[in-house]
Amino acid sequence: MSPQSTSAPTPLSNEKKTPRFSPDLVTVIFVLGGPGAGKGTQCGNLVRDYHFTHLSAGDLLRAEQAREGSRFGEMIRGYIKEGLIVPMEVTIQLLENAMAEAIKKSPDGQGKFLIDGFPRKMDQALMFEQTVCPCKFVLFFDCPEEEMQRRLLERGKTSGRSDDNAESIKKRFQTFEQTSMPVVDYFNSQNRVAKVKASGRP
Repeated sequence: MSPQSTSAPTPLSNEKKTPRFSPDLVTVIFVLGGPGAGKGTQCGNLVRDYHFTHLSAGDLLRAEQAREGSRFGEMIRGYIKEGLIVPMEVTIQLLENAMAEAIKKSPDGQGKFLIDGFPRKMDQALMFEQTVCPCKFVLFFDCPEEEMQRRLLERGKTSGRSDDNAESIKKRFQTFEQTSMPVVDYFNSQNRVAKVKASGRP
């Protein structure tokens, strides 16, 4: 599914008490790792081999910021440029919309999703599990910062991404360490983390 086809996000309802999707029908695996850890590359392999639907939170946000008429576009652009985390209501709704579209196309109403680069904060993790679907486990790509930086600077030569530059990369590393590692630790405490050594060339 192309992220460009995702409809505009609508505000999350505070009245949601149960997840929209049942974990009996929908499998969600969160894919986490620092910027440049190779998440997208390995997700592609899992999609090919195990027929998951790959949803990249970053790709969905970039598509939404570029979507004509988006009321969130300017806000998303500012957050991404500063290496900050976009408000979770926007990201979660984009993911929920994308999941609903994929499930709608499934003949049995089931779905298997790799959600790449999300959740990046504890409140995102908790809200997603409460309102969208509990995740089965977290796939955590463990990679040294020096290697991630090398990959990102190399990618920045051709990616055209506004955040693939040295200043933004440094901010993204800091954000990941301060806000995203506690998410990994939380799921690890529940025995819901599979760690992958990602220091080799992806």
